[in-house]
Amino acid sequence: MSQISELDNKQKYSFNKLQKRIRRHTGQAIADFNMIADGDKVMVCLSGGKDSYTMLDVLLYMQRVAPIKFSIVAVNLDQKQPGFPEHILPEYLTQVGVDFKIVEEDTYSIVVDKTPEGKTTCALCSRLRRAILYRTATELGATKVALGHHRDDMLETLFLNMFYGGKLKAMPPKLVSDDGQQIVIRPLAYCSEKDIARYSSIMEFPIIPCNLCGSQENLQRKAIKGMLNEWDTRFPGRIESMFTAMQNITPSHLADKTLFDFAGLKTQDSPFVDGDIGFDPPIIHSPTQFDVSDEAEAVKIISL
Repeated sequence: MSQISELDNKQKYSFNKLQKRIRRHTGQAIADFNMIADGDKVMVCLSGGKDSYTMLDVLLYMQRVAPIKFSIVAVNLDQKQPGFPEHILPEYLTQVGVDFKIVEEDTYSIVVDKTPEGKTTCALCSRLRRAILYRTATELGATKVALGHHRDDMLETLFLNMFYGGKLKAMPPKLVSDDGQQIVIRPLAYCSEKDIARYSSIMEFPIIPCNLCGSQENLQRKAIKGMLNEWDTRFPGRIESMFTAMQNITPSHLADKTLFDFAGLKTQDSPFVDGDIGFDPPIIHSPTQFDVSDEAEAVKIISL
């Protein structure tokens, strides 16, 4: 099922580091956002892509070693796209020994019928899929719904909303679903797509292609992904810095009056935390540079 047995010693060492990094980042995200609690039933949404396979693999490991007890049920939505290989996921999930449910709903025909010619099917398909998965979570008694989005997905969404939606909004590691009934978690929130792709390739997960429906590719997201990949190549560390920025927000230095009471500002006798320094040149502290004598800061950065 994987290439691990065929790796030489150097390659195995590299793979072990990769596996530990993904597991560490996943464990850290789960801890930071209290994603999984004792007694939880986690519904892992499995699409057949590299991200959801990796998420399931890591959560099964966490289930074995975590100091808490939680159960896992893998769920796949078979939307009846032409050519969908129905046998792949049941065979794989049976082999790894995880409880699973295949939900069969012909949303493909609905989307094709309702979408005007030339328009992308993604929006309607996504809404239908989301509703079905939330319903399934309720039926299964799941307390958490786990999605396979990773760090790069979160950054792409941030830029998509800024460039095309006029919002400073990304994809959260944990949130209540839009129907208010489910807790949605993204355990891979700290993991990079590069690591996931490499891990998936070595593990030889039985990937199901995502182009079966024949819908148009999301060109806006593709453009954002290309921009971020170019930055990652030309400016190593920029992606990590941007993701750190998503966790280090100063509302008083933005312009959203609902997040900060600009109207009610008053002077005070004591120093004002994060007060304006408009007469000084900006001081940029790179998250990849630190005083090695500051052990706490070093540990924090190494863990990113």
